[in-house]
Amino acid sequence: MEVLKVSSESKVQSVAGALSAVLREYGKVELQAVGAGAVNQAVKAIAVARGYVAPNGIDLIAVPAFADILIDKEERTAIRFFVEPR
Repeated sequence: MEVLKVSSESKVQSVAGALSAVLREYGKVELQAVGAGAVNQAVKAIAVARGYVAPNGIDLIAVPAFADILIDKEERTAIRFFVEPR
């Protein structure tokens, strides 16, 4: 499964476009965000992507989960969104 990393500086439309493209190619995608700003951008991108794929008859769902990851040898908690068609 493809993992897209989202930061607080990520452009919503760019993430939504990448999410839509990966979803069409692989059938599912995972977004990973660390921090409140990144989670905010990820959620907005999922909402925008729903509009991008809706004309193709695809209804997206997103399942959030916590994940412990290493960033610069420091353990951080990330939010992962597993996005796939309903």
